[in-house]
Amino acid sequence: MKHIYLITLLITALSFSQTSFNSDSFTVSRNDISTHTFNTDSTANALIIYEQGNSFFDKGNYALKTEIRRKIKILNRNGFEWATAKIYLFNDGKRKEKVSQIFATTYNIENGEVIKSELKSDDIFEEIYNEKYTIVKFTLPNIQEGSVLTYSYVLESPFVYKYYPWEFQDEIPKIYSEYNTSIPGNYEYNIKLVGDQKLDKEESTVVKNCLSGPRNSAADCANTTYIMTNIPAFIAEDFMTTKKNYLSRIEYELKVFKGFDGTVNNITKTWKDADKELKTDANIGRQIGKSTSQKAEVANMLTDPKNTLSVAKDIYKYVQDTYVWNGEYKIFNDVSVKNLIKSKSGKVSEINILLHNLLEEHDISVKPILLSTRDNGLPTQLFPVISEFNYMIVQASIDGKTYLLDATDPYLNFGELPFRCLNQYGRLLDFKLGSEWIPIGTNIFSGIQYQVDLKIENDSVTGKVKAKHMGYDALNKRKAFFRNKSTYKDHIADLQSDYKISHHEVQDTERNAKGFSETYRIEKSTDNTGNDMVYINPFIFRIFENNPFKLQQRTYPIDFGYKKSYLYSIQIDLGDTYELIEKPEEILAKLPNNSGQLIINTSLNEQKLMLFFRLNFNESLYSPDYYNILKAYVDKVLDVQSNSLVVLKKI
Repeated sequence: MKHIYLITLLITALSFSQTSFNSDSFTVSRNDISTHTFNTDSTANALIIYEQGNSFFDKGNYALKTEIRRKIKILNRNGFEWATAKIYLFNDGKRKEKVSQIFATTYNIENGEVIKSELKSDDIFEEIYNEKYTIVKFTLPNIQEGSVLTYSYVLESPFVYKYYPWEFQDEIPKIYSEYNTSIPGNYEYNIKLVGDQKLDKEESTVVKNCLSGPRNSAADCANTTYIMTNIPAFIAEDFMTTKKNYLSRIEYELKVFKGFDGTVNNITKTWKDADKELKTDANIGRQIGKSTSQKAEVANMLTDPKNTLSVAKDIYKYVQDTYVWNGEYKIFNDVSVKNLIKSKSGKVSEINILLHNLLEEHDISVKPILLSTRDNGLPTQLFPVISEFNYMIVQASIDGKTYLLDATDPYLNFGELPFRCLNQYGRLLDFKLGSEWIPIGTNIFSGIQYQVDLKIENDSVTGKVKAKHMGYDALNKRKAFFRNKSTYKDHIADLQSDYKISHHEVQDTERNAKGFSETYRIEKSTDNTGNDMVYINPFIFRIFENNPFKLQQRTYPIDFGYKKSYLYSIQIDLGDTYELIEKPEEILAKLPNNSGQLIINTSLNEQKLMLFFRLNFNESLYSPDYYNILKAYVDKVLDVQSNSLVVLKKI
């Protein structure tokens, strides 16, 4: 057997030594304009040469002000979109953020001269984004390939509980990013640095009496400078959660406010405080445990009332089949289980609270879990930020086992969660003993098992395919099949364009079955070259159509959401007509730390060629250190799928 051992490659830091750009200041140099390449990242369409933010409290009205200056280089036409700036202004219906002092200039070199084009006030527009935000946007004039853009503005916000966050990383590279903050001593914030990029400088000093209050009172300020340089672009790719989980940035959450009169207001609560508030919250605590008025109706449809697990499954299926999710994630607004029962349609929280209450009414131990979906970002674990949660599921404890349940999807099997929920962890609410963080995920492998039997005779290949889908692969298959069976069969035929498909059968008749199994027959003419040689690619089914990993460097995890396993076996009956000339090479490829493997075995026994293929990803989440090795791993699978041949010759 040929062994291929894949070893982890060390990812070296990129060098951003770009002496042509003036990244020391907001001033535009001639070299900034005349330089048209960025050797560090040849794929970049634009880059930020320099940016600076300064946040402080206004001495007059105590509003939070932020001055922003940014210098951008346009490298090619694909970077023109960066000539449009968008400023999002928050409002709560009573107060709103403001922007002023917008100045913007485009710099070009024409006929050897530096030409400046100024933004006109008439080219600044404001539009409604949603009920909470308006957008002020402008596009700089006279944009060309090679242009340098500068713009600056001042933000004013009355919402001091949310100190202005600063994003060091963006979708284009940055050479220099600086953020200066001035925070009075009577404002205490939780400060969180997110992302894998490291600060080059973090320096603080204390300024005495920076903010004055009534009756000659004053506060000292902590003035801090954060600098990050040579920041690579963040490029989104497959197998990741929302990019805000990984973009390097600094965020603030007001913890304590101390008034000049000596009053102290604890803004950020402990989880003990948060639990008390959730317990009495009209949308959460007061809905949980309410009588459903459905107990008698549910009791009549129980198949085995003495079996707790059977009762739980019956109740789960009842909620799945009776109530329809309206697509809303809202868990803290207008939650009413009563309205759900009446209308048969409702929010995530309403459906799962009803599930919780019905299970509890039948003496099953249940607790609600708050979580944040994959596209909503990871919730902060350092302190409670309830607004970061947007979803609710149920934990049921039955006969020593725990099950995570969500009844919003009628195709889910008992104990499965929608893929959107697989976001590492959630907060288990226990109003008696206190809440706690728990992992949210699955240890069950998802994947496909193919068993193919082929026979070659009379210049044709015929055979039978058995396919068994597991986990999330099965969930996707069930949805596709039960929503439109004829379209599903056409799709199967399209996937196997070389083969004619017939006698398709599905063994699972329930839309929320645990798996999905199907069989069908295939037929095609042999690829005969005319010299009695026949070539067959044994890989009728492909695991990958292309390599999803295309970046030179990935700085954030590879998050599949679940473990993956693919098994493919094929038996080719050569009969008495053909002899084997060549078969695929045998392979054993392993990922470090037993985190994955690729195996191909072949054997010939009594004119029957057997090929066994296994591909495993034993982890649902891989660190960025695995990126290059995973890319090579998938490349090998693609090569095997495309270039493995069985060569036969007529006897």
